[in-house]
Amino acid sequence: MMNFIYLHCFILFVLLHGVISDHRNVLDSRVCFDDKFSFGVATASYQIEGAWNVSGKGESIWDRYTHAHPDMVVDRSNADVADGSYYKVKEDVALMVKLGIGFYRFSIAWSRILPIGLSNYVNEDGIRYYKELLAELRRNHITPVATMYHFDLPQNLQELGGWTNPIMADYFVDYARVLLDTFGDEIKIWLTFNEPYTFCEDGYGGIEAPGANSSGFEDYLCGHNVLRAHGMVYRMFDKEYRKKIGGHMGITLDFSWLEPATTSVEDQQAAETARQFYFGWFAHPIFSKYGDYPPVMRSMIDANSKRQGFYHSRLPYFTSKEVEMIRGAYDFLGLNHYTTYLVKHGSRRISLQPSFIDDMNVIKFQRDEWPKTNSSWLKVVPWGFRKALNWVRVNYRNPKTLITENGVAFERGLHDTKRVNYIDSYLRSLHAAIHQDGCYVIGYAYWSLLDNFEWTRGFSERFGLHEVDYQSPNLTRTPRLSAKYFTSVAKTGCLPNSYADYTYDI
Repeated sequence: MMNFIYLHCFILFVLLHGVISDHRNVLDSRVCFDDKFSFGVATASYQIEGAWNVSGKGESIWDRYTHAHPDMVVDRSNADVADGSYYKVKEDVALMVKLGIGFYRFSIAWSRILPIGLSNYVNEDGIRYYKELLAELRRNHITPVATMYHFDLPQNLQELGGWTNPIMADYFVDYARVLLDTFGDEIKIWLTFNEPYTFCEDGYGGIEAPGANSSGFEDYLCGHNVLRAHGMVYRMFDKEYRKKIGGHMGITLDFSWLEPATTSVEDQQAAETARQFYFGWFAHPIFSKYGDYPPVMRSMIDANSKRQGFYHSRLPYFTSKEVEMIRGAYDFLGLNHYTTYLVKHGSRRISLQPSFIDDMNVIKFQRDEWPKTNSSWLKVVPWGFRKALNWVRVNYRNPKTLITENGVAFERGLHDTKRVNYIDSYLRSLHAAIHQDGCYVIGYAYWSLLDNFEWTRGFSERFGLHEVDYQSPNLTRTPRLSAKYFTSVAKTGCLPNSYADYTYDI
């Protein structure tokens, strides 16, 4: 296998963009990343594309959920139109060109390619749309990083139980094969899933689509089948496609740092337990030396299940062959990080109503004095980014890591100095993790290129480098101050010393 650390072999392969400034890394007074490090932006299909029922696209679980339960979305909105990116390929890629980025992380909508979720009918217009996007990226020397699944399961498959049904792994393999056969010559960096913890715990264990609200049961079934699906697709890729089309495959996991609330042994143990439940649930089976679920997760859920009168653990068991199939099923780790929480030991209670939180027996919270954002769950704690990366380095033998999301929501407006400060402080933490601690991180994507539909928070949270005017017929995009800041970083590889360093017109 090619050495993954070199830019030509991973983030940009042979498509290294030609916009890196000649003065990169020569300004000793600045914090600068290595010239092999690449910057990008991220989006997801349902959140930006719109065109929810156009040209043969099938219904997804988020289409169904937002239409049937508008009351579950903060502003009662949906993504039927979203940013209209289905119709704005050239315009959106032009924004990326101006940013000077090296890669674009996006997702492919399963129901746009396979309208009923099954491979017996492929929607040619869906292929045309993504081919158009890929051609535009290629013309502008921007490397595509494609996520196969970003929350939007075809509704037809949800009728079969969705990710709680073991056969879903087989259907995901079929879908992945269509993507690799169709786009494999153009896409060399693949992510199987985005944030399985989020869509399993919040969707099957909670009230996001499909809204199963079955924590402690369906969330664990979802996670089990997603891990099987990831392992199956990775092994298929490795065996059947790697030599033929080349490329690399990984998975994106989200990791908010979990810091002990005090120095007590109980809180230290609680924080480590929380890390294993929130992150290790999916990371340990893939990235650890031994594979399988984290031992603390296995023992605690097994014990709780027994106390609650179940004959079988609510956390399914892998076969020995499945453990081996999933263990080591990666070329790199995609990591999403936004914020930090404090953790303290919970008071054990034997509940007859199982739940993920009850199984873990910890209390998670944030300090009131930490800087607030427009997301209730997201506070600005840049030091947590460095700690999270080092925990991954120590626990999983320093895997090659691509930061696939990091970003923040603030109020509408173009002079978003608070967002600039967030990005700058988190990039400084990232730089320290790489250059002082030796964390193996090779690129960073900001979430997001545009304001977009933020799931049950609708359009109430604005994460974009570009503001989208949802009242305008053209869904006008306007660069914020943060876009100018990010352009400076992407083109020079260095963090500006002052606002004067990046206030030129974008």
